Amino acid sequence: MRVVVFGASGNVGSAVVRALGQEPQVNAIVGVARRRPDWVPPKTAWVSADVARDDLHRIVRGADAVVHLAWQFQPTHDPYATWESNGIGSARLLDALGEADVPVLVYASSVGAYSPKLDDDPVDETWPTHGWPAAAYGREKAYVERLVDAYVARFPDRRVVRLRQAFVFQTESASQQRGLFAGPLLPGRLIGRGLMPILPWPHGLRFQAVHADDLADAYCRAILDPVRGAFNIAAEPIVTGERLAALLRARLLPIPPQLVRGSMWGAWRAHVLPAPPELFEMALRLPVMSTRRAGAELGWSPRHSGIDAVSAFLDGLRQGARGPTPPLSA
Repeated sequence: MRVVVFGASGNVGSAVVRALGQEPQVNAIVGVARRRPDWVPPKTAWVSADVARDDLHRIVRGADAVVHLAWQFQPTHDPYATWESNGIGSARLLDALGEADVPVLVYASSVGAYSPKLDDDPVDETWPTHGWPAAAYGREKAYVERLVDAYVARFPDRRVVRLRQAFVFQTESASQQRGLFAGPLLPGRLIGRGLMPILPWPHGLRFQAVHADDLADAYCRAILDPVRGAFNIAAEPIVTGERLAALLRARLLPIPPQLVRGSMWGAWRAHVLPAPPELFEMALRLPVMSTRRAGAELGWSPRHSGIDAVSAFLDGLRQGARGPTPPLSA
């Protein structure tokens, strides 16, 4: 089986390539990335390509399955740049898959594609995917959901799987994620058990997490098993301020969301904070996902808890951990 992975050098992609290399049914992996890594995992050949500009037909031709993980978060001050990569690039890739008769597509959707929900009653995969329109990430994830809807309608005989994943962490991604979202405002040396006496936490913020290795297992199952449709992927428990404070042995200090919002606007406009404040607004509105379908139909269950996944990220921050690919070593 020949599997082509777009976005293979990132947080999720690197874990997926590692996991696919251990699968006996997979004999060839093509890792597609804008910057070619020096790292050469088993069964993998690298191709340098940009989904928004390069010829994708030659890459996907002859593939048994394509995994679409390519996604650009920055620059947040230039929304057309991310739109060109995420929106237009996804449309170009789907066009290439259509012409090349690729039988299987597995697309990396996100909890960020879901419409807002403020309570903690879990939603299944039928919850609307209109995103949070104020945030570019939510708009673009919702838009690609519509592109995939159109692709499914056009090619009903092809197998299409969407994994709507929670926040994804691993030790090796710490430097990348810090650079993408927090920058110098998150000093890694201060993030440790007992090193932070007080944890400021926005009231109402909670999220789900999953370890990259567990998510990679879900991708392998989606590629190899005869399943279709959307699957929520997240680990228990929900990450709250109370649980994170317990992990850090810190005292929780609830703060008003409007205070965080105002501070983020100032820092983002000054180009100190990489993440725009709209992402925070979106995070406050994310639904809690039920993973019942993933367990029943994919046979998927995480080996790491949500707190374990966050802990791996925090360990990476303290260690200054970097992965073997350009995005992870940034």
